[in-house]
Amino acid sequence: MAVPAARFPALRGRRVVVGVPGVGFRADLRADEAVAQGGRGYVPVLAEQEYYRAELHGIEAFAVLVPIERVWVEEPGGPIGDRLQPLDAPGPRPAVPVTVGATVLGRRVVQAVADGFIRDLRAVSDPYLAHAGTTCVRVCAESAWYAWALDGSTPRTADVPVSQLWIE
Repeated sequence: MAVPAARFPALRGRRVVVGVPGVGFRADLRADEAVAQGGRGYVPVLAEQEYYRAELHGIEAFAVLVPIERVWVEEPGGPIGDRLQPLDAPGPRPAVPVTVGATVLGRRVVQAVADGFIRDLRAVSDPYLAHAGTTCVRVCAESAWYAWALDGSTPRTADVPVSQLWIE
């Protein structure tokens, strides 16, 4: 669910959605700490790939300053309700289970484990039949996914049964 960024004391690294109520919204972004300019609050926002480039290589990245009232933080949970949403704030984006035949390559996924969930994962394959006869998807950490795109380093991956995966 999307929560107004002004409610968070720390924003650095959080997934955010930005937009203009009544117009539309954009996701797959990361935030830095809010700043004040001319008496207004702004959130530096950048594309996830640029965020990971800066984090992995220890460099400065260009971030767009977005008025804080136009930034929402993605938080797990919240109501699912009707798929039709008003345009005054981003609607919930419920996770959906990965099913056999679903295209998940490159998508952000969540793995259900005994004590909760593992987030910030990316699928590096579509579902396939593993040696044990289990349908699996290979996943890696989201930071490794972006490092792969940025510098070609092959990510460590793991086979995860589709019964444990949800598409975010």
